[in-house]
Parts: sequence; structure tokens; C-alpha cells
Amino acid sequence: MIKVDSLMKRVQQLEYFEAENKKLRIENTGLKHRLFKYEHPKNSNNSSVPPSKDENRPNRKSLREKSGLKPGGQKGRKGNTLKMVAHPDFTEKHIPHYCNCCGESLENISTMLIGNRQVFDIPQIEIKVTQHQIYKKQCKCGHVNKGEYPKEANAPASYGNNIESLIGYFHTRQYIPFKRMQELFNDVFSVPISEGGIHYLLNKLVTKAQPAYDLIKKRLQANAKYATGSDETGVKVNGDKHWAWTWQNEEATFITITDNRGQRSITNTFKEGFKNSVLVHDCWSSHFNTPAASHQVCVAHLLRDMNYLNELYNHKWSQGCKLLFQLALALEKQMGMADYYIQNMRRTQIEKRLEFLINYDLPPEKKELVRFQNRLKKYRGYLFTFLYRHEVPPDNNGSERAIRNIKVKQKVSGQFRSTEGAFSFAVLRSVTDTVLKNNLGLVNSLRIIANLYSD
Repeated sequence: MIKVDSLMKRVQQLEYFEAENKKLRIENTGLKHRLFKYEHPKNSNNSSVPPSKDENRPNRKSLREKSGLKPGGQKGRKGNTLKMVAHPDFTEKHIPHYCNCCGESLENISTMLIGNRQVFDIPQIEIKVTQHQIYKKQCKCGHVNKGEYPKEANAPASYGNNIESLIGYFHTRQYIPFKRMQELFNDVFSVPISEGGIHYLLNKLVTKAQPAYDLIKKRLQANAKYATGSDETGVKVNGDKHWAWTWQNEEATFITITDNRGQRSITNTFKEGFKNSVLVHDCWSSHFNTPAASHQVCVAHLLRDMNYLNELYNHKWSQGCKLLFQLALALEKQMGMADYYIQNMRRTQIEKRLEFLINYDLPPEKKELVRFQNRLKKYRGYLFTFLYRHEVPPDNNGSERAIRNIKVKQKVSGQFRSTEGAFSFAVLRSVTDTVLKNNLGLVNSLRIIANLYSD
């Protein structure tokens, strides 16, 4: 009996230790997973985390694969160097007047041209003042007729439209803060202007640009030729968190700034959505709620997420996913116009491979992999839209370029001081980006807008 009791106690101890061991193994697995996440944190290289959120700012890793080409200009590339012109504005003759050897005068000896060189420079900039004088004449009938000042001469002394357009250019293209802009006008252009004067002229230009801003919005909504990209980013306005939104295509960019990141901002801006075009964006749910002909998830975002998963788990599933999307991108570059509308074996194979990956049985403990797989399942119909419609890009880089200017502006000039100031930048930046996309000449286009007259 004593031996049986002893064995029973031993069995109970073993059962207890086995249960405790199982509990510790589960805890150990969880701790390992948490440690993995700390050892392989998400950053802007391997996920959609913006660079401003990076800890210790990791070295940038491009999604581009090695091309095998040497850095620098490639063979056959035409260089672009400064060349002499046929008709210079000025000519200076450098003629010797005495002999450097004996000192004899050379005034009566004929000259011979032996060389030319040209120097390109900007003359000293001077402000020009135009005085407008009005006169009166009395008709034989007795009526007195008076001349009228032009609308730009709305005060005894005022700044002209060229200065107004330059302020818009420096503000939205070069991102110069108002204090430094004042310094620039004083030191370079000899224009004495205050910060208040700069604000006043900028607001005038924004008012004149409003019709163009509204037209850009209408053109984007009616567009059926191009896909429409959309993106959003946080922005500081008078210390508060706001959101800058962009909708853009290959010929136009529309930017607005709102106080929230929700569906309300999209609905208030584009209530009817984009029923004539495909909407390209990241996986933010508000974009999927926007009416559109179809959607395209940004592949560049997915590839960054897969970089993170490969760093975290180094699992064959995430490696296979990355390879699949790389094959899809390579196929898109090789497709001609007709290939989008006929049966394509390589495209079919990519679709089959995707079907296999989204139905693959992943280990439950690899939670990040399972979560990413579920995302692919959810947006299954919007992953390869770019392989079926030639106008659809595989990524949302165009929208990121359009919205990045907001970040550059804030890094150079700091936060916007008011919602009005933020909106003014959004209006002029929309016009600026649209002009640049159409190669119309930015300074000249802003000058044309400045020459308009608003009520």
C-alpha cells in the first residue's frame, strides 16, 4: 500500500509538472513572438509606417531590385551641358594695347580674332515703378469724362501682379517661410515688403485661383481616361491634428485639408465618388467605401508589409507572396495594349498562384502572417486590377508624391497657423501640381492667374 501511495503521488506530481510545462511552453512561445516583434520592428522600409514615426531612423531600403547596370549615366544617354549661343546679348572685345615683351604700342597694328567664350549671368535685379495718371476731358455737351485707374492700382502705392505671382511660387513650390520670403524680396529684388503684405498678396492670389481649383475638382470627378489615386496624411494646423487629402491622376491634382480622417471628409469632398474610374489607394477602409468603377490596392504598400513579414518569420509563404507580386509587376511592364483584353496565360497562372496562397494553411501562432493573409482574402478582387485595365498603375506613388509636398512644406516652414492658411496652401498647391503635370510653365501660369481680377 505504501508503494502504491508513493506511485500515485509520483504520478500526480508528473501530471502537475506536465501541465505546468505545457503552460510554460505556451507562455514561452508568446514571449518569443513578442520579442521577435521588438527585434524586427515595423518602420517605413517594411510597412506603411511613415518615416516620421521611425525609431532611430533606419537606413532606407528601396523596393527596387538590382538592375545590374552601373551607377550614373548609361551608354547612349545624351548629356545636357551649357552651350554657346549664336547671338549673345553683349560682346566685349579684349584687345592688347602694348607688347608684353618690349612695351611697344600696338594701337596701329590690325587685330585678328582667335577665340570666343561666353558667360551666362543674371543682371542686377531692380524694381520698376509705373505711375498711372488719369486725366479728364469736358465734352461740348458739358459732360466731364475721366480716365480710370487699372484695377491693380487700387491704392496710391501698391504691389504689382508679378510680385503676387512670385509670392505664390515661393510659397507652394519652394516652400519658403514668410520671414525668409520677406528677406528674399528685400535682398534680391530690392522690394520693401512686410510679412503682412506677403499674406495680403497671397490671399489675393488664392481668391483668383479658386475657379481653377474648382475646375480641377470637376475634371477629376468626371475623368474616365485615367485611374484616380488617393492618399491622406496628418498635418498640424495651429497645434491641432488635421488631415491633408489628395485625389489625383496623370493630368490633375486636387488637395484639401480637413479636421478628420474618416469617411465624412471623402463624402464632403467627392460625394458621388469616381464612378467612371478605378480608385487606387492603400487599404484604408474609407477609400473602399468611396463609389468607384473598381479599386486597386497599392502593391508597393503590400511589398513593404511583406518585407516586414520576411524579417519577422522568414517563412516560405511570405517569400512566395513577395515573389508573386514581383512577377505581376514584371508582367505589367511587358504587356501591350491588346494583352489586357485577351486571354493571358501568365496572368492566369498568377491568379491561380494567388488563390493557392490565400487558401494556404498557415500556422496559427504566426499571427502576423494570418492577419496579412486575411487582408489578401478580403481585398482579393482588387489586387491585380492593373493587369486587366491598362490605365491603372500598380501602386499609389503618384498620390504619395502629391501629398508629400505637405510634409516638405511643414518641415521647412513649420505648422500652418490657421485653417484658412492651410486651405490657401491646398488651393495653390493643387494648381501648382496640375500645372507641372501639364508642362505649362509654373511661374508664367501663376502670373496669368495674378492678372485676373476678382471682386
